[in-house]
Amino acid sequence: MNPVLASIFKRRSVREYQSTEVDELIVRDLLEAAMAAPSAVAKDPWEFVIVRDNNMRRRIVDRLPNGKMLIDASLGIVVCGDLLRAHDRQLSYLLQDCSAAIENLLLAASLLGLGACWLGVHPREERVAHLRALLRLPEHILPVSVVSIGWPAETPAPRTRYRDDAVHWETW
Repeated sequence: MNPVLASIFKRRSVREYQSTEVDELIVRDLLEAAMAAPSAVAKDPWEFVIVRDNNMRRRIVDRLPNGKMLIDASLGIVVCGDLLRAHDRQLSYLLQDCSAAIENLLLAASLLGLGACWLGVHPREERVAHLRALLRLPEHILPVSVVSIGWPAETPAPRTRYRDDAVHWETW
């Protein structure tokens, strides 16, 4: 692993958290990093719902079978996209833009010493409908994912997932 890229290799999904709260200024830093992501035609269709309330996080987890860690996290950030603002109002551009914002959010959390885990929502219709209803999202707002965030109670080792067989030079 190239040591210059150590910050990327260090970013891992964290599923166990301490009970310490994450300061509001740090949440602002995370959102600023997320919104620094590239976006098709600079449309920036992302929207973020910050969920600190324990009861609300438990209700979110009701339909996220692999999201139990959200209950113990300090907060969840529901990353949504606005279809009316996406480039050409295309779902694919919305998903690409939101995914770039999510990755920036995950990297920023890691760099700030926080733990985070990306929990998929879209394209599971039952999850989308659940979050739309629970968070009272307008119809043109699509929940893409939930990111659990907190001070880590575990430290997964840095790693690379590089595979030579996944690399093709010039042609397949």
